[in-house]
Amino acid sequence: MPAFPEAARAALGDSQLRHNLAHATATIRARRREVVAEVDEWEELRLAGAAVKDAALLRLDEHLVRLEAELTARGVTVHWARDAAEACAIVAGVAEAHAITEVVKVKSMATQEIGLDEALAARGVTAWETDLAELIVQLGDDLPSHILVPAIHRNRAEIREIFVRAMGDAGRPAPAGLTDEPARLAEAARLHLREKFLRARMAVSGANFAVAESGTLVVVESEGNGRMCLTLPEILVSVVGIEKVVPTFTDLDVLLQLLPRSSTGERMNPYTSTWSGLTPGDGPREAHVVLLDNGRTRALADELGRQALRCIRCSACLNVCPVYERTGGHAYGSVYPGPIGAILNPLLRGVGTDEQVDSLPYASSLCGACFDACPVRIDIPGVLVELRAQVVDARRGTARHAAEAVTMRAAAATLASGRRLGLAQRGAGLLRRVTRRSVFSWLPWPGSRWTGARDLPAPAREPFRAWWRRTGGGRR
Repeated sequence: MPAFPEAARAALGDSQLRHNLAHATATIRARRREVVAEVDEWEELRLAGAAVKDAALLRLDEHLVRLEAELTARGVTVHWARDAAEACAIVAGVAEAHAITEVVKVKSMATQEIGLDEALAARGVTAWETDLAELIVQLGDDLPSHILVPAIHRNRAEIREIFVRAMGDAGRPAPAGLTDEPARLAEAARLHLREKFLRARMAVSGANFAVAESGTLVVVESEGNGRMCLTLPEILVSVVGIEKVVPTFTDLDVLLQLLPRSSTGERMNPYTSTWSGLTPGDGPREAHVVLLDNGRTRALADELGRQALRCIRCSACLNVCPVYERTGGHAYGSVYPGPIGAILNPLLRGVGTDEQVDSLPYASSLCGACFDACPVRIDIPGVLVELRAQVVDARRGTARHAAEAVTMRAAAATLASGRRLGLAQRGAGLLRRVTRRSVFSWLPWPGSRWTGARDLPAPAREPFRAWWRRTGGGRR
């Protein structure tokens, strides 16, 4: 993917995309605002959620060890994956050990993060997405554009066209005469997926939370596809980021009050599935849990940035972000778009090695709306500023940094001397009088890289010092 400015420029030229995003995010914002207003102690609940996550991260090693012990005691095989390659190899190994060629999947950010679908396909295993929006993205040979609503960039006419064109190649075709009525589109998806649910021997899920004290995994969803995946197949593999662990069910209680209101604008999720190991005669006969690092310990080591690991993937920050609303998720070049993606990707992957990743901390106006919306109070603007500093530090001494360094040294030399500053002020004022312009719309290169997207404020006709001398210290 190109760096954010280039990708965003292309997105801004798509008027249909901007219309789809504006309509969808405005709808979600309004619903969230209504249900949040019902909770008198909402700010106290946000503080509690942040405290729960911070406490869990502070003793993450202890909670993970206990989670492993509890899961193992309940018949689950626990794997540890340092990176995406290890995690994909573990899941593919389970499939190959049982001669499985297709799996059904619950919507999972972690499996998208590691590129699991592509890794399984390379080893002859087809992964079918069962979340409606993920199905749209998969059938459309597209990429997710939102954490909660991956197909938010599509309208219903586009979805109908995708179903009619692509469903038959992936299984049961779309019904004849399919319209773009939402109920009919949902029915077509349900009929298409039902045969996959009934046929699949293996399912792959993520987890919204993992409770250490009981070895319980939790999946929160709205369509029932998660419940089908978690109960029908013989084998279940769950890929879980290590930051998802919470110590107790009491901690979970706080987060389950915050998540549905912040994500879908609901008081409670339609489906909240919990499972603690294997139960003979009920559900899968074999279960695996892959505990995924993939940069999370790197983020944990960042004193300011580690708060990003509080994230409960609600997407509230995306829905209020003026930048995301105009560019969409694809411009961020990652499975984690929007404000949280702008900090999470650099924290997980590190800065200074990839231009696309380094561009993300600048994909923000720093308006602060994301912090106000975040249910666990992640100071996204503060982390963005810190990451910008890290990007600059990582580029010191490089050719890319040379022009900026020369400019800053020239500015420092000018500002350090009263005489030089005075000369610069008089020169700027003279330039304004000569050009007779109140605003300079451009500067020659390399200054044009700044003025190409910004107005350049006009210098004063009379420098402050000259005014001070002329008026006798401000007295008339």
